[in-house]
Amino acid sequence: MSTAGDGNSAYGRRSFQRSKSHFSDRITTDGRDGWPVAAGRYRLVVSRACPWASRAVISRRLLGLDASLSLAIADPVQDDRSWRFTLDPDGRDPVLGIRYLGEAYDRRETDYPGGVSVPAIVDVPTGKLVTNDYQRITLDFVTEWASLHREGAPDLYPERLRDEIDEVMAEVYEDVNNGVYRAGFATEQEEYEAACSDVFRRLEALNERLARRRYLVGDSITEADIRLFTTLVRFDAVYHGHFKCNRRKLTEFPVLWAYARDLFQTPGFGDTVDFDHIKRHYYRVHTGINPTGIVPLGPDLSGWLTAHHREELGGRPFGDGAPPGPVRPGEEVPAAGRP
Repeated sequence: MSTAGDGNSAYGRRSFQRSKSHFSDRITTDGRDGWPVAAGRYRLVVSRACPWASRAVISRRLLGLDASLSLAIADPVQDDRSWRFTLDPDGRDPVLGIRYLGEAYDRRETDYPGGVSVPAIVDVPTGKLVTNDYQRITLDFVTEWASLHREGAPDLYPERLRDEIDEVMAEVYEDVNNGVYRAGFATEQEEYEAACSDVFRRLEALNERLARRRYLVGDSITEADIRLFTTLVRFDAVYHGHFKCNRRKLTEFPVLWAYARDLFQTPGFGDTVDFDHIKRHYYRVHTGINPTGIVPLGPDLSGWLTAHHREELGGRPFGDGAPPGPVRPGEEVPAAGRP
């Protein structure tokens, strides 16, 4: 089965497993999969609640692809047909004209047996899903979509650092990004304890690594930082309590907490985070974990805006580039979701 919103995932009696993306076509410069990069042709469908989708939202904004790739934001709470566009007038996406993301899946493959996941990119002229490959989408944003990058866009995946970035991302994915889910959806004590131990072992190692450097790899923001951030920003709000990853809060890791605040206060990161969507999705959709559907009032979010002093480590957030401009009209995070 598919766990709502969080990539493609399955959990059963024995253990949680994340499935590979079924639709793995790529949108490329040469269009070799039949989908050439083109301004205005595609629509990125996301939930602000989903960490995998949030990677794409941050990357799109940092690279300036918001000028050529439109954005659809789904309701954080699904019904039995999964992601829906009830935030839009008349409950329809204004560009695709559909009520459910599943309709774009159906146009691509009738009676597709898997779950409907985000992020997803849809071909606007045909209304067909192109890809839901959450691992590949952002890497292609950096490499294949380069002709549409804004002036001053950062290099989020510099070629000389790719081996190190890939290594760090693999560790973060296994123990942190996916690790919190392995803990949260565990059905046996031993399975939960192993997953939770992996999460905190890796967080301790990252806390130590980041004590000496401002960013995970190199002296500027890379894809690795984006992938770690999307889990850290959700940690105290949902993973600590909801997924029982409660040995320590993020705020109890001095270095990681400062690092997360540094990124949150960097244009392109915190201005895409909606804590209201995050909390309502996890606590209301995962009824097997939280059957009452009660959404907690906490935690206090004001700390995200406090001084972090990470600039003392040096580094240049955007490398030789520059920060993105203001958030596009209509894409601002509502006040209810901000610190």
